[in-house]
Amino acid sequence: MKRFLSIFMVCALLVSSAAILSSCSGSSKGEINVFNWGDYKADGSEKDDGTYFKDTIAEFEEETGITVNYTTYETNEELYNLLSSSNSSYDVIFPSDYMVEKLISEGLVQKLDKKKLKNTDDIMDSLKNPVYDPKDEYSVPYSWNVTGFVYNKTMVKNKPDSWSVLWDKSLKGKILQFNNNRDAYAIAMQMCGINPEKFTIKDVDKATAKLKEQKPLLKKYVMDQVFVEMEKDQSAVAPYYAGDIFTMMKNNKNLVGVLPKEGSNLFVDAMCIPSNAENVDGAHKFIDFMTRADISAENAEYITYASPVKSAKKLLPKAQQNSELVYPPEDYLKKCYTFRNVDDKTYSYMQEQFVKLMS
Repeated sequence: MKRFLSIFMVCALLVSSAAILSSCSGSSKGEINVFNWGDYKADGSEKDDGTYFKDTIAEFEEETGITVNYTTYETNEELYNLLSSSNSSYDVIFPSDYMVEKLISEGLVQKLDKKKLKNTDDIMDSLKNPVYDPKDEYSVPYSWNVTGFVYNKTMVKNKPDSWSVLWDKSLKGKILQFNNNRDAYAIAMQMCGINPEKFTIKDVDKATAKLKEQKPLLKKYVMDQVFVEMEKDQSAVAPYYAGDIFTMMKNNKNLVGVLPKEGSNLFVDAMCIPSNAENVDGAHKFIDFMTRADISAENAEYITYASPVKSAKKLLPKAQQNSELVYPPEDYLKKCYTFRNVDDKTYSYMQEQFVKLMS
């Protein structure tokens, strides 16, 4: 739903950053500036059954009396650019795992006061002390899920169980791929026996060769266009975020979601407080509120990813809490990897190679 960096977005980062900068001049005692992914919290909209989601921001404001200045971004890199090279002031941000690690290493986020976060005891044990924040000092999980792939059973004859289906020559012209260098390269690296958590420039070259092998078979590189392509029976197979695949399957009975046997990326989006936050107390209240079981469940149901809060799972619709796409089995999670911060030289090289590949 929101975790992507398309090549064409890179050029827009400075423009969007400038616009956001003008809207966030600082926090007062009775307000906080929150910077989150787009379309990433329950907003009061209507559900499929005719009932309505809560507007979780409005609920927080009503309960606390704190006004929320809420703005959104599209990529971790956009978030990083604003925090590292501008005078913008945010009180709560939602970086992904590898970006949390980068922000910690550069001193751009501050340690949390755990005494003010009474709901964090309910966080899933498997998400505590993660590799990107080993002592749970700087971040609190907000949402998590894994990548997988979805195929149309009317177009794909055999039941695929591997990423290798994305290189199936019999499906030429009907295969989609991430328009996102980190996710696309991670799949290619797995196919090459490379660990996508940490990699070298030589590893990038090997994965690039694998992606070049795939390119003639592709229909296109996509991000959220995948919903139309798959739900309207326009393509045969696509990799995407498993929670979103769960949504696609509800909208098209021909679609089947798969957790590839090789394992996949387990991603976590977390809540952090920037080092220059002006309303630190209000930020802690917001993070604690978002970690409350009923609120976390509401947001998780809306975005169809998994909640990190143990008590929230039982509050979700049965289909969602019982879906292996939303909550993969523990045995599968042991095969998954989490993205780590990669040095700037290697990451830039990977971006450059992806741009060349697509052009």
